[in-house]
Amino acid sequence: MTKYTRHPSSFKDPSGFVFESEGKLYRQVNQYYAAQYRQLIDSGLYNQLVTQGKLIAHEESAENVTGSAHWYTTLLPEPVQTISYPYEWCFEQLQDAALLTLSVLKKALEHGMILKDATPYNIQFHKGRPIFIDTLSFDTYDPKQPWIAYRQFCQCFLFPLYLEHYLKTDIQKILSTYIDGIPVDIIAKLLPLKSRLSLGVWLHVYLQHTATTSTRAANGNNKTNAFSKKKLLDVISHLTSIITSFPANKTYKTTWSNYYEDTILSKEYLKRKEAIINDMCGQTNARTVLDLGANDGYFSKLFAGRQMQVIATDSDNRCISNLYQQVKKDKIENILPLILDIANPSPAIGFNNQERAAFHDRVQTDLVAALALVHHLVIGKNISLPVLAAYFNGIAPELIIEFVPKEDEKVQQMLKTRPDTFIDYDQEHFEHYFSTYFNIAEKKGIPGTTRTLYRMKRK
Repeated sequence: MTKYTRHPSSFKDPSGFVFESEGKLYRQVNQYYAAQYRQLIDSGLYNQLVTQGKLIAHEESAENVTGSAHWYTTLLPEPVQTISYPYEWCFEQLQDAALLTLSVLKKALEHGMILKDATPYNIQFHKGRPIFIDTLSFDTYDPKQPWIAYRQFCQCFLFPLYLEHYLKTDIQKILSTYIDGIPVDIIAKLLPLKSRLSLGVWLHVYLQHTATTSTRAANGNNKTNAFSKKKLLDVISHLTSIITSFPANKTYKTTWSNYYEDTILSKEYLKRKEAIINDMCGQTNARTVLDLGANDGYFSKLFAGRQMQVIATDSDNRCISNLYQQVKKDKIENILPLILDIANPSPAIGFNNQERAAFHDRVQTDLVAALALVHHLVIGKNISLPVLAAYFNGIAPELIIEFVPKEDEKVQQMLKTRPDTFIDYDQEHFEHYFSTYFNIAEKKGIPGTTRTLYRMKRK
């Protein structure tokens, strides 16, 4: 029997599981799911969804890699470059994932099938767009039954979207707490009074909340009424209409959403910096890049233009939203925008703290870019230079990093609001601490500024 490792997030579904063997990720289909799997394939549903770019493609293998007595067949899915989670997505990414789920559900109904679950963990962003990755989520449609995953869809997709829409604030940390979705009794308390003017909120939040409370009071003895296919299609249509109608352009600004318009030194600085980074990219063989503090992706697009696979991160929701919308508009396949607070990155969570891996365990690249970032971490977050150097050593085989000294006007602005206790924040100490872990391959000052760009290689 070939050695394999079962994926720690794949343990809940008796239909099968995901496992890794010899560096490849497989999905086992169990005998329990054999009939549904054959219906998925033989009905033409699989081919239609794959052709439309809605479902990840796979190759089928007759080899029982795991040696399991429950085995039916083995699938080798098309690899996804980077695994991300909904608490790292901007509003529009969650919105598109929701619409994809509803579209897949509607297509499944046309082929006599239905989705038995509706979680955003069934979606990944692949080649610039969302794609459904759980081949075992399809079940045979029973016209007498309502959609069993309706509540899950609301908790995982609709409720978070409503919350951010009405509260005008980021909800990613809430999603990392409620990884199975925000319960209806919680959302009913959090939404503001003005939300009650929305028919959608009444139907999918407050009516569901009332029904849930009534069911509990009845101790679960109420009978399920027949639920026609037309009713289900009407629900899908209404949910699609609600999610599509959320405004595309948010009216509120965030800390960094206007960075390149208001807060950079000058357009000349940006162009000179771009030229240096272009030269540095010409000296590296890196094919994957993690752009930390990417803002709206100005330099992420530079890396992508050099055919690198880019994970562009920022803690600012609106910045990532702007970048994601541009990635969609321009059909850029090699940039994945994600929300990430470097001082508090996504941890390992879920069952046994293994169900959902930590960000840096999932995202490992050849090169890390940290442009105009160090001073925000040291002065803004109190992360000292030696601690920061050790952090980059853990994630960056190669590093393009910018040092902004105290003399810089932006640093001076930061120091106006706090005492200057950063006695070793200078270029000499920066080079000393980073040289513990890295060799400095290149060092170039940005003309017209006191800022310096470095390309470093881990020792």
